[in-house]
Amino acid sequence: MKAAWFEKFGSAEQVIQVGEQPKPVVALGQVLVKLATSGVNPSDVKKRAGASPSLLDDGLVIPHSDGAGVIESVGLGVPEDRVGQRVWVYQAQYGRRLGTAAEYVVLDSNRAVHLPDNTEFSVGACLGIPVMTAHRCVYADGDISGQVVLVTGGAGRVGYYAIQWALIAGAEVIATASNDADRDTCLALGASAVVNHREADWGKQVLIASQGKRVDRVIDVEFGANLPQILNCIATSGVVATYSSTQVKQPSLPFIDMMFMDLTLRMILVYAMPESAKQQAIEAITEALQTGKLQHRIAHKVTLDQITEGHKLVEQGGFGGCVIVCTE
Repeated sequence: MKAAWFEKFGSAEQVIQVGEQPKPVVALGQVLVKLATSGVNPSDVKKRAGASPSLLDDGLVIPHSDGAGVIESVGLGVPEDRVGQRVWVYQAQYGRRLGTAAEYVVLDSNRAVHLPDNTEFSVGACLGIPVMTAHRCVYADGDISGQVVLVTGGAGRVGYYAIQWALIAGAEVIATASNDADRDTCLALGASAVVNHREADWGKQVLIASQGKRVDRVIDVEFGANLPQILNCIATSGVVATYSSTQVKQPSLPFIDMMFMDLTLRMILVYAMPESAKQQAIEAITEALQTGKLQHRIAHKVTLDQITEGHKLVEQGGFGGCVIVCTE
């Protein structure tokens, strides 16, 4: 099969190769998926750059955890009627070497989820990390109907879906954005107000936007950098659900201040979510896809031969939406 892989860590141009690799063989409880698309996420480019030093200990790595395609064959213990089913896959390269940047992938059958007929394969490759992360951030700590939810970086990959999940759950959403285009995106999704997180006192601007009501939950993209402003606008007994802290990798916590506010700090990683939470997300995603409740953005599409460009795009940032590798 045609695939992309790396055998050492480094920049995309230096280490990613594209060529032929053995077609994987399905085993007990697994499915073989002929992939149409593969999603490029920040975790994928970080791993390729060396964030997990032991990753290459057992051999080359075919990157990417997310993708979509059609089940071509099944192993023992998997119903034969799954053959031919359209699916989206997740965690394909978590705890293992061979991911979705290839024509085929083999993985446990529960990691291949039915993709409704009304949903394109390119959207299917967005569902694993971005949509499941957003779902966990919104729903992990109880009912938010009638609450005020703050989504920082609302036009980002996860924030875009977090706004939508929060609105589906019956919350009022305030978002942050750094430019007019991202502001308009958040408002178009249904945010009641958007503040500029480039401004030094943006936490106070959130309070102005909420007419003085402190927010009940924060879904946050840059925990270390944003925490001081979050504390200016979050309510007592509020929840901070965060999935990234890229700018400040080792944040310092004002423990006493946070303790006296009775705050809950929730850190989100799709791979580490309980299986029950993954199943809840899958069921919600399926229903939302079938009923057209979620909007999606594909920012860039590249071919497998252009996968290096896809990695560079994710590293450079500066745009909203997902980067998709077309593997067919």
